Amino acid sequence: MSTKQHHEWIFSLIIAGICVALSFLDLARIPSAPKGIHARGVVEAVDNSRVRQNLIVKTEEQFLTVRLINGPNEGQTIEIVNMLTGRMEFDEFYETGKIILVEYDTIDGRPAHGVARGYDRLQMQLLLIGIFGILLLAVAGVTGLKAVLSFLFAAMILWKLFFPLLLRGFPPLSTGLAIAALLTAVITFSVGGINRRGLAVFLGSMLGVGLTCALAVGFTKAFALHGAVRPFAETLLYSGHYTLDLTGIFIASVFIASSGAVMDLAMDIAASMDEIKRRHPDIATFEHLRSGLRVGRAVVGTMTTTLLLAYSSSHIAMFLLFMAKGLPAVNILNAPFVAAEVLNILVGSFGLVTVAPLTAFCAALLYRQTGRESVELEMMDATRSAEKALQDSAASTATSGIASQP
Repeated sequence: MSTKQHHEWIFSLIIAGICVALSFLDLARIPSAPKGIHARGVVEAVDNSRVRQNLIVKTEEQFLTVRLINGPNEGQTIEIVNMLTGRMEFDEFYETGKIILVEYDTIDGRPAHGVARGYDRLQMQLLLIGIFGILLLAVAGVTGLKAVLSFLFAAMILWKLFFPLLLRGFPPLSTGLAIAALLTAVITFSVGGINRRGLAVFLGSMLGVGLTCALAVGFTKAFALHGAVRPFAETLLYSGHYTLDLTGIFIASVFIASSGAVMDLAMDIAASMDEIKRRHPDIATFEHLRSGLRVGRAVVGTMTTTLLLAYSSSHIAMFLLFMAKGLPAVNILNAPFVAAEVLNILVGSFGLVTVAPLTAFCAALLYRQTGRESVELEMMDATRSAEKALQDSAASTATSGIASQP
């Protein structure tokens, strides 16, 4: 293992340790959830006699008899009242034989006061995550392992650090930029390596994120938008957090949401320029920059539609409703929540378009300091690592051959 690979493995272990430490972190001082026992249960009987149905909307009470299939009261049954409010995005209508998640208390050792928490989806979610991780490892190998680790790190940072800090009243813009810088540094150096390529990705990504943040601040004010256009924002205020800067949180969500695509494009440019420099160590700085810009032009065309497809597809039902009502396009585009998505898409696309030349420029400057001797040393280091791996493989094959002899 080369010195560079050794450093990268140490860096990965540090990230794994941080993920473990974050799992025990509690910065938000969130009130403790109501005490209750969670268990899976199978619906054995359903009483829909009190359910009222108007077209496709169901309201009133649905009575369930559920047998618990795990937990401390496994095998016992519990009666549950499922309240139907008529809001289909929140209500769930249960059928006999289905597995659901149940939350309940106990009275004299018997389950009571049960509440249905929805169909049991956790098993399939874990299965899907496992399949995704295995596929990533199979396709990308060690880099895939680093990508999985980066994925977990990003999720932990958002859930255990960024969201709690916002709830505690930290300024959304500065906090969001710090979180974006942290995530960008960890992801780029973990996947891209602790080298000039990783540094070029980091610098180009942060320049793109900074530009996106500046544009989001300016155009949010120009569009006369506020943070309450996001779902659940008003409910968050009414829950006791009335001092939160919802507009700042909205702006932070714009540049954080686009940072992933920005890093993706920056990695493409930096990796291409790294390969060009390895193949042509004597290439001039300006010609190296031109090569990076040509690669950027090739990939930026498809990347600009990434945010459009990602964001617009999540609001298909809304656009179908507008079309079904015959609303003119001018009314649709002028609506606050639609204008917010337009800002999200276009400002994020600005970051994508500019990150290509910014990353190419940073990479050209970083590799300008590298002479032919340094590049040859890196190539020799990689060659020695490959030769050592072949020798180890040959030794292992010989050993197994000897062991197999009688």
